[in-house]
Amino acid sequence: MIRTARLTLRRARASDAPDLHAVFTEPAAMRYWTRPAHDSLSETEEWLAGMIAADPAEADDFVIVHNGRIIGKAGAWRLPEIGYILHPAYWRQGLMREALQAVIPYLFARHPVPALTAEADPRNAASIGLLTDLGFHETHRAERTLKWGDEWCDSVYFERPRRAGDGPAPVPVPTAPVGSGS
Repeated sequence: MIRTARLTLRRARASDAPDLHAVFTEPAAMRYWTRPAHDSLSETEEWLAGMIAADPAEADDFVIVHNGRIIGKAGAWRLPEIGYILHPAYWRQGLMREALQAVIPYLFARHPVPALTAEADPRNAASIGLLTDLGFHETHRAERTLKWGDEWCDSVYFERPRRAGDGPAPVPVPTAPVGSGS
């Protein structure tokens, strides 16, 4: 669990489905997500089950709780890539910035990754601005990376290298030489 001035970031539970469904049925929130809004609670429950069952060595994700209600999620959905979503009723209040300012150092301290990455739709100026403000820099762009409904979307990719103060540096994993028989 991570606490900030206004938020609690905690592990997801199956009982979080109704609150997350309120996020995943919002067309504005889902506009730049990997798929259109959820049509049913069972879709959200299935998505949530995957989040809960994710291997902790490959994912480190949190639900965002504000005033006792889940308003989104933030974390590494697939290390080293972060992902986040917030209900539109909570946009432009600095809440996602607050969440990510807590999650980023947590991820670096817990996982031996040299950098965190992120992907955004180039039309999502708010997300691009947030990532840039958090120290991410653009690495490249690609066209037609995701089919959202009937529309092909492009992607812009970001990276935020580990810095002093981000936690322990990655420990190299020794590898046996090829053909050593070990």
